Amino acid sequence: MSAALREAEKAYALGETPIGAVIVKDGNIIASAHNMRETGKCALYHAEILAIHQACRVLGGWRLSDCDLYVTLEPCIMCSGAISQSRIKNLYFGASDPKGGAVLSASVQNADGLFPQTNCECGILLEECSTILKNFFKDLRDGRFNKCK
Repeated sequence: MSAALREAEKAYALGETPIGAVIVKDGNIIASAHNMRETGKCALYHAEILAIHQACRVLGGWRLSDCDLYVTLEPCIMCSGAISQSRIKNLYFGASDPKGGAVLSASVQNADGLFPQTNCECGILLEECSTILKNFFKDLRDGRFNKCK
C-alpha cells in the first residue's frame, strides 16, 4: 500500500484526485498508476483502470487471476467491474468511499452470480490514505488547484 500512496502523491502534485494503485504478482509490483482524468482529459483514466491496463500488457493477457491490487480509495463501480472482469484475486484498499465506492457501499464486487469472486480487505494504511484525500480537497477548496483545465 505504501507504493500505492506514492502513486497518489504523484497525482496530488498534478492536481489530480490523489488515488494510487499498484498490482502485485508473486510479491513483485508489475504495474503502478495514479489518477490521470484531468491531465489525460478522459473519464476512464482512474488509477485502477490504468494499472490493470499496464498489468495486462506486462503479462501479455487479460487474466490477472494470480495478482493482487492495492488502491488507496475504495474503487468505484467502473473500476470494480474492471477488477472483476480481469479476475484479480485480492483487492486491498485504504479508505472507504461512501459516496462513490462500489465494494462496501454498493457491493457490486462480490454480487452473487455476476462476477468471479475477488477477496477484499479494506482499511489498509487507512489514516494515510484518508489524510492525503482530506488535504487535497482542502487545497482544492482553498483554490490551490484549478479543476476546470
